[in-house]
Amino acid sequence: MQSHNPWYFGTWSIVARDDTAGMFGVAVTTCRPAVGAVCPHVRAGVGAISTQAMTNPYWGHVGLDLLARGDDTERVLAQLCAADGGAAHRQWVGIGRTGPGVAWTGSETVSWSGHRTGPDYATAGNMLVSEPTIAETERAYVESGNEPLYERLMRALEAGQAAGGDKRGRQSAAMRIVGSETHPVLDLRVDDHADPVAELRRLLGVWTSEMLPRLADRPRRADLRL
Repeated sequence: MQSHNPWYFGTWSIVARDDTAGMFGVAVTTCRPAVGAVCPHVRAGVGAISTQAMTNPYWGHVGLDLLARGDDTERVLAQLCAADGGAAHRQWVGIGRTGPGVAWTGSETVSWSGHRTGPDYATAGNMLVSEPTIAETERAYVESGNEPLYERLMRALEAGQAAGGDKRGRQSAAMRIVGSETHPVLDLRVDDHADPVAELRRLLGVWTSEMLPRLADRPRRADLRL
């Protein structure tokens, strides 16, 4: 069965754009190890993507390349689906510089599977306990609109986990955010843990305490004269 394939990430994720802060972010969790190494993709000034189910990471890499050259998110998704004979087994969410979030849930993904989109986000999941996982992920993101992007993404994952999450269990989680610089503002991964969303929350607390106050001091690409 495809669900036993190590590249099948029965996963849920959310991608988002923060127009005020000029940031893109992804948060994702699954019952597979090291989801942060495969599913989330972000690029400064371009967009954010999560690629999952029978995961093809090139739907992330190539998708960002297409967004960078100016294709809108709907067209990017159409090109990826047309170019991949395995599209029915894939799931994908993406957000670009402009326009709403866009999502794809292939007809051969494992139930429960589905997605929701909004003006600045998209969320999707497969092999979930039930639809409320995605509904609650969306609700928590929308209702936390006054919070920073990292907090909104964290609350979204926590709400989805509380509503059921991955029907196989829990193992890994990740969050990645970029701003104006190529190097991420935030890049946190929980690769193997009994409660990865809770552990991601703990790591986020460490980051907000130790790294966030010093973001203004980090090196910038323009400072390197090459």
